[in-house]
Amino acid sequence: MKRLVDIAIETYATEHSTGPTPLHLALRDETHASTTLPQMQVGAVEGRFLTLLARLVRPRLAVEVGTFTGYSGLHIAEGLAPEGRLLTCELDPGHAAMARRYFDESPFGHRITIRLGPAADTLAAIEEPIDFAFIDADKTGYLAYWELLVPRMRAGGLIVVDNVLWSGRVLAPESADDHAIVAFNTHVHGDARVELVMLTVRDGMTLAVKR
Repeated sequence: MKRLVDIAIETYATEHSTGPTPLHLALRDETHASTTLPQMQVGAVEGRFLTLLARLVRPRLAVEVGTFTGYSGLHIAEGLAPEGRLLTCELDPGHAAMARRYFDESPFGHRITIRLGPAADTLAAIEEPIDFAFIDADKTGYLAYWELLVPRMRAGGLIVVDNVLWSGRVLAPESADDHAIVAFNTHVHGDARVELVMLTVRDGMTLAVKR
């Protein structure tokens, strides 16, 4: 992933944010040592940002599309309402197993359920209102996940979407993923069901509140 912010500025921001726990650090290190695409893991600042966003919303039901090895899920679970729970979707059994190991070591792990299989199937089966959602999965699926999530969000619910600047490739798209992110951003910008802001945090994050 190409850095969109100067590394010295990113380091300064990280040093002046609440830091990761030893469990977060262990998961980060194992992810970098044992997976082929460790850059899919959100960074420390983005992880803490997810915790604070969740804590502001206090979700009873949070949904994550794309568990990977569980780093973002740990952060989201930390901000749940006392009775809240996180449903996280993952296609890769190996990633899910690694995430579960770390969830089981967390004081919030009992609130997290991993659903293996296509995320679209999991989302389509949700009947109760969703308070908080995080999309960070296959880029060509973003639009489908959005359309499944928005009708299920409660009024005032928050959707957070990662990688919306896609290492700057949104400005000159070439690959299928590039074009998928551009199309997704255009669609979301024109969606009257939400109020939104796109932020230049790490690889770009969109925050959208259901009207």
